[in-house]
Amino acid sequence: MADKSKLYESVDSSESRKALIKLIVVKTLCYLFLIFLTFMSFFFFYLLFINTTRSNNQLQDGGLVLIPSDSFFENLHNLFTSFRGEFNAVIGLKNSLIVALGSSLLTCYFSALTAYGIWAYDFKLKKAAEIFILAIMMIPSQLSSVGFYQIAIKYGFRNKLWLLIIPSIAAPATFFYMIQYLRSTVSKELIEASRMDGSNEFMTFNRIVLPIMKPALAVQFIFSFVGSWNNLYMPSLLLSNKDKKTLPIMINALSSTSWGSKDLGCIYMAIFLSIIPVVIVYIFLSRFIIKGVTAGSVKG
Repeated sequence: MADKSKLYESVDSSESRKALIKLIVVKTLCYLFLIFLTFMSFFFFYLLFINTTRSNNQLQDGGLVLIPSDSFFENLHNLFTSFRGEFNAVIGLKNSLIVALGSSLLTCYFSALTAYGIWAYDFKLKKAAEIFILAIMMIPSQLSSVGFYQIAIKYGFRNKLWLLIIPSIAAPATFFYMIQYLRSTVSKELIEASRMDGSNEFMTFNRIVLPIMKPALAVQFIFSFVGSWNNLYMPSLLLSNKDKKTLPIMINALSSTSWGSKDLGCIYMAIFLSIIPVVIVYIFLSRFIIKGVTAGSVKG
């Protein structure tokens, strides 16, 4: 019996040792893969910064260079002086911030409000309403751009920044994310308790539901902000006034010039300046994203 117990113990220890080695190997491979993804993500930002430090002649010569050059401030100066007609950073930054912030705020708030209305209430055609909203996701936005452009021309709405902001209220993809987050995170008993305490519906949504949804709102705000900030198609159709153009339109104007007058250093500098606000927004909202990943229940 003693020999058998020792044999069983040796077998168990051998299997546990193999399981431990397997776990270490799997973890090592996962970490290596994550390190590779992180490296690739930062590598292209680093290349962008390197190109902002190189002159136009150096960039036209081609080749992969990993060491910064000395033309950063020269490119910055040329961007604000030589290309003042095509690129005005102050005006472009202001217009892009107005459109991106306005669109993101409206998208997040009204998508959350719509999701809350369909999730919290029972009414006829509730399922049909949700399916209808989600079906709109299948329609490309470019399909409605012709009619939208014609309406803008007919009523004189061109060169109006609010024309790029108001339509963002309807965001089916954001609605889908919000309603899934509500179903997995918020308890309907909490809503019923607030009603019993005398809270009206808007107060319940604004003071109880929205704070719980902060992680979801932060995630969708980042996605909406980046999408609106980088949007070129609709702004290029609707904005022709120099004082109303956004940064993507100005950068596109720089890159559309003839090759002889094109300054690649200034183009890379303009791209570099345009991504700084996006990085700042992500840094400020990233802590809410982490909370959204770790949140497992409704806080009491």
